[in-house]
Amino acid sequence: MILLGLNIDHCATVRQARYRAAGAAVGGVIEPDPVALALEAERAGADGITAHLREDRRHVQDRDIHRLRESIATRLNLEMACTPEMTELALAIKPDSVCLVPESREEITTEGGLDVVRNRDRVQACVDAMNAAGIKTSLFIDPDEPQIELSAKLGAPWIELHTGAYANAYHGSQRAAELQRLRVGCVQGHQLGLVVNAGHGINYVNIAEVRSLPHLHELNIGHSIISRALFTGIAEAVREMKRRMNA
Repeated sequence: MILLGLNIDHCATVRQARYRAAGAAVGGVIEPDPVALALEAERAGADGITAHLREDRRHVQDRDIHRLRESIATRLNLEMACTPEMTELALAIKPDSVCLVPESREEITTEGGLDVVRNRDRVQACVDAMNAAGIKTSLFIDPDEPQIELSAKLGAPWIELHTGAYANAYHGSQRAAELQRLRVGCVQGHQLGLVVNAGHGINYVNIAEVRSLPHLHELNIGHSIISRALFTGIAEAVREMKRRMNA
């Protein structure tokens, strides 16, 4: 069974579009509440909740993370930049896992994997701190051999393969090649003893191919499920994705 981690960032994006200046993340007329959505998603079968606390706080807020830590019954996966500030915050909150991702202030959502090779020292320091605290670290990387190999050497127990290039190529000529890159990356990660997750751009259509990748442990999906929830509600959106993930 492939597990589903629901990313709630885009629910928070809707809230911030209207209430960014409210000075609060919940209460009164402020809506929607991403934590309430996370709890309903859990009841529908989500196996974990993922939230990306960006350095510019463009969607998820600090209070959201604290409330998630206190209220959800599954697992909290904190996506974060590999910086001293975020490392300190994660050590204080103690999520079940962290996923180290690249950040750019200009991007709308995370585009591309973390360059572990170029940022080896910073990644190593963060992985060491999380390991010492008993927090599992996942590295969000492209399915490239040097990145996967170094991830294992640095002691990160998990990797999350970036599926964005495949998703973008789904209706193009490079689709098969990008799927093969992911397949090779999954095998390599598994052979190196890593838990292999995947995420970015996975939807209700391309999941039919993504689920065929070997050794997958968990998929982290946000935008597609939140989009479907606008029409069906979050519970049915989660149930339908779980059905398609494990047909």
